[in-house]
Amino acid sequence: MVRSTVGDDASKDTQPPHRRRGVRVCARYLTLGIATLFAALTLIAAQVASAEPRHGIAMHGEPALPAGTSLPYVNPQAPKGGVLTFGIVGSFDSLNPFIIKGAAARGLRDSVFGNNVFESLLERSYDEPFSLYGLLAETVDMPDDRSWVEFTLNPKARFSDGNPVTVDDVIFSFEVLRDKGRPNNRSYYGKVATVERKGEHGIRFSFPDANDRELPLILGLMPILPAHKFDRKTFEQTTLEPLFCSGPYTVAEVEPGSRIVLQRNPDYWAADLPIKAGMHNFDTLRFDYFRDQTTLFEAFKKGLVDVMPESDPGRWASGYDIPAVADGRIIKEGFETGTPKGMFGFVFNTRRTQFADARVREAFGYLFDFAWVNTNLYFDLYKRTTSYFEGSELASTGRAADERERELLGPFDGAVRADILEGKWLPPTTDGSGRDRKALREAVRLLGEAGWRIKDRKLVNEAGEPFSFEVLIATRDQERLALAFSRTLTLIGMEVNVRSVDSAQYQRRVQVFDYDMILTTWYASLSPGNEQSFRWSVASADQDGTFNFAGAREPALDAMIAAMLSARARTDFVSAVRAFDRVLLSGFYVVPLFHLPDAWVARWRTMEHPSKTSLYGNRFDTWWHGDDR
Repeated sequence: MVRSTVGDDASKDTQPPHRRRGVRVCARYLTLGIATLFAALTLIAAQVASAEPRHGIAMHGEPALPAGTSLPYVNPQAPKGGVLTFGIVGSFDSLNPFIIKGAAARGLRDSVFGNNVFESLLERSYDEPFSLYGLLAETVDMPDDRSWVEFTLNPKARFSDGNPVTVDDVIFSFEVLRDKGRPNNRSYYGKVATVERKGEHGIRFSFPDANDRELPLILGLMPILPAHKFDRKTFEQTTLEPLFCSGPYTVAEVEPGSRIVLQRNPDYWAADLPIKAGMHNFDTLRFDYFRDQTTLFEAFKKGLVDVMPESDPGRWASGYDIPAVADGRIIKEGFETGTPKGMFGFVFNTRRTQFADARVREAFGYLFDFAWVNTNLYFDLYKRTTSYFEGSELASTGRAADERERELLGPFDGAVRADILEGKWLPPTTDGSGRDRKALREAVRLLGEAGWRIKDRKLVNEAGEPFSFEVLIATRDQERLALAFSRTLTLIGMEVNVRSVDSAQYQRRVQVFDYDMILTTWYASLSPGNEQSFRWSVASADQDGTFNFAGAREPALDAMIAAMLSARARTDFVSAVRAFDRVLLSGFYVVPLFHLPDAWVARWRTMEHPSKTSLYGNRFDTWWHGDDR
């Protein structure tokens, strides 16, 4: 019998030693290559697995509500019907809320009164810091790195004219808002690299280089406009033509500048969705416009307006001493919120020469006598604001910067003052006299360091030019406060002109930064992010229509915003926001003023609301018309 020499053993025995070593090395690298490939495939599979369709998404962690449940701050059994009339101070000349031109009518898409006409792909829950649930989009997918987001439209979604909401409408909305919308929309949507159709109802937005973990949620909140209704060429122009979208209401009546009436759509496509249970309960929403708060309040007392959100402590303390309150026909309530109080203040336009020096801006803080103002104008009902995120864990005041904050701020030497870094800074306190000499001396010292001195009772610079400026205001409440402040400013020789203009002119001037100083509020949430670029980025300082009212051009602010957007863990996010707060406070862009402890609302008793208040406070789109008992 002949034995074969082709077997494994014979093969090994007959190979030269160097050949045998080469075979072993090749085998080793082949094994490593297979392992690497397997690891890569495993990673890809994990990413795909993490991008399963879901009913909702959250900025950090997972959304709190399971699929098919109603919002926790609604009454799912709320009755439908009736009329709710709101009062608005000012005027309007446009029904398009997505452009910078004109003064848009309230209530169409509104953070206070609800998204009554224009809807988004996803619906926000106001009982969570930042969570969204399916609406026009039935499901949403995204990978762990959030480099893309994919929405699948609900096949039942319809515009008010009965046409289906399609992928084409989503693409149109994205493109027209990116190219012609407000600056914040242009900025957000400009980060998207590609848009892809995914079947009949799906659309994917990809942004691999954005490093922005909030962007999937921002896109989820994008309003979806009917492509067959809007003209791309004229989108930027104001219009008073009644617009429609997919929302629960349509525009039924328009009286330019004085009234807009919305009518509930009986064929609203989402009426039976659990996420909409207990919402949009009135048949009619009316928005009547008034010249000022006094006129509006008189209309409310006569029953011409149903609800009165109140911000005037004087009126809240004594103005409601009327029979309708005494006998219970009008009810006064305070709604607690779990959100930051925001920043309300006198804002310096640092584009103006007289406000370019931070020492000048800091001096104004010593000239505002909060104690006097609170006692004499507001019945001691206000609390002083010390942070842009007052009343939350995001506020930096009262706590030293942690290690992560110091790491973020490290590259920006001088962007944060030492006392603010250590959490020791607070707005100056006064004796409440309205002419605190110690505070006045400190203000004069800071102004002197910046090149200003008092000569012949006038504050002048080295060239002898007076320190003069205008405070632009739009309401009587603002005027009263500005006049009180100006009286103190004149004590050290400043020339201050308080100028009142109508709401339309005010909005036009503010949009192009045509002012020296204004009074304004930046509202804050528990999940600040992209909107801060619209308010504080270097790029926004020279962009008309942004909310960078102060003209801030501090690179550290951009870096802290980027850190917020890239944070994966809540702890890192909180550190980034606190560092951001410290940079803002160090810039002295505003004279921080005050805030109410609760949100005050007076209502006629026929207007009812759920017993539970959301984390973000009262929501008018959950109210209903009750019995007149």
